[in-house]
Amino acid sequence: MTNPSSGPGLTPVGKIFSVLLVIGVLALGGWVVMKRFNKPGDNATTQTAKTGGTSAGGGGGVSTNTKFDTSDLVETEFKQPKLDPPGTYVPKDNVIDIELSQYAGYAGLIVANGGLQPNDNSYFQTKHGFKVRIKISEEESWSALNAGKMAASATTADVLAAYGRQFQVVVPAQIGYSRGADGIVVRSDIKKLNDLKGKTVVSCQFTESDFLLRYLAGEANVPLKMLTDISAAPDPESINVVFAKDGLAAGSAFEKALAANSSALAGCVTWAPKTTEIPANNPGKAKLLVSNKNLLLVADVLIVNKGFAEKNPKIVEGLVDGLLHGNQMVRENPEANADVIGAAMKWEGAKTPGELRTRTLAELQKVHLSNLPEQQAFLSGKISEGGSFANIFDSSVEVYSKDFKALTENPVDSSYFVNTSALKKAADSGDYKAQVAAIVPRASQGGAVAEIDPVLSKDIRFLFKAMSHDLDMANVENQKNLDAIKRILDISPGSRIMLVGHVDPTGMAAIRKQYGEAGVASAAKEAKQLSLERAIEIRDQLMKRFSTIEPKRLDILGMGWDQPVTQKESEGERNRRVEVRWWTLE
Repeated sequence: MTNPSSGPGLTPVGKIFSVLLVIGVLALGGWVVMKRFNKPGDNATTQTAKTGGTSAGGGGGVSTNTKFDTSDLVETEFKQPKLDPPGTYVPKDNVIDIELSQYAGYAGLIVANGGLQPNDNSYFQTKHGFKVRIKISEEESWSALNAGKMAASATTADVLAAYGRQFQVVVPAQIGYSRGADGIVVRSDIKKLNDLKGKTVVSCQFTESDFLLRYLAGEANVPLKMLTDISAAPDPESINVVFAKDGLAAGSAFEKALAANSSALAGCVTWAPKTTEIPANNPGKAKLLVSNKNLLLVADVLIVNKGFAEKNPKIVEGLVDGLLHGNQMVRENPEANADVIGAAMKWEGAKTPGELRTRTLAELQKVHLSNLPEQQAFLSGKISEGGSFANIFDSSVEVYSKDFKALTENPVDSSYFVNTSALKKAADSGDYKAQVAAIVPRASQGGAVAEIDPVLSKDIRFLFKAMSHDLDMANVENQKNLDAIKRILDISPGSRIMLVGHVDPTGMAAIRKQYGEAGVASAAKEAKQLSLERAIEIRDQLMKRFSTIEPKRLDILGMGWDQPVTQKESEGERNRRVEVRWWTLE
């Protein structure tokens, strides 16, 4: 029987045509689907990125579009982050909940607790009568802490400034400094931070990575611009920044850009071990520009839920005492405590107890665990050769408020968070009376300050008396500029500054016209001498104003008029300057 739905059969040519038609329809459908799901801005795909030049470090004004895997990038936040409403933590079964990240700087708390779990033999239980449960997590659970879902956590001083008054926590103690766990990794042709102007780097928003980049960019007098995403055109006059979910993801994004030979990213602000892994895995293509080994900007503090702290001052005293005791144990004998720390941290890639131990000891080299006198100096603002809580906090407010006006509209002082009564109790006990503050420069191998390229340079306009190298010390701006140079030295133990004097060459044409080349040559010698004398004057005034500055940390150089910043006669005053070049100890 014939199928009633059947029609006449196709000819061979008709069959070929039909097959080609079906293939064409499928191909068109596939292209439409791919177009839809590979749209710019989708972080799960490669993305077209606009760059400000033909290479990340080179010049050129022609924009290039280069793709790489952007799955590590996240959306930029243009508003201050909001936290859940405050609540008071209530302990259960005499157990205090603390959340920490996988970072060797928190080793003291872990050692004092004998690990992560509550136990009868912990220092907290035997000395103060309560137990502690520590959770290791990379989630920044600030809302949970604010809402009273945990008793305490740890963060860096700059983070408190970013969240402001809404963060209802108390800072009873410093934990320590990061000494090499954070850094800026860049393409090999980036010589100093100033070279990132017009380029794009990836960081992690509202963390110590974000603050580190913002602070150093401010010291270099280079603006920072947040881009909506990697496809946005960079500002040629700024260091442009996009963001990843954390510091390790920022490093991963930069690695992917390097692997794709993409010039979209010129660097990243990342965490160990990425700070060393990226240069090691990309020889000749990437390098560590600067780490915080000798930049005391990343300082960790203990933060306690405010409502809980006010109701339980004795427990806060116990937490601080346990922190001090644990820090002392690790400082005095890291080898004896490495196994407990390693078992708690479970470092990625370390599979055996021996590997965990080796990795732990290596990670401990990247932190400074603060003792009692160091913590007291840090929170009181009296610390020398290092950043204090107030200085870091105020610097953070300054750099963040350029993009987040809410920080200045509802300002909060650093003292809003600090309560040192627990530290005073520890001092009165006499248990730590033998401790002395000892924050010293740390050097790798040779231990020398890098001589090739400074980390950054900045031009400062000092006002000198007319036709003289004498600095007008009655001028308030001159005093502020000297203080700014001192702060650079303070936050970086062992660092060195070169003061480079410059004068204005825009009158050279008039000299040549009136006196010829001989007159120009004579004027050039006088200009070099004047620029040197002005650099010497700045050095001498620094030494006079701050008696603690070691002379060996200040170098001088007179450049005359050889390196003007402008050739316009109407802007000649910009050339009359002292440049500060800053080398850190690495």
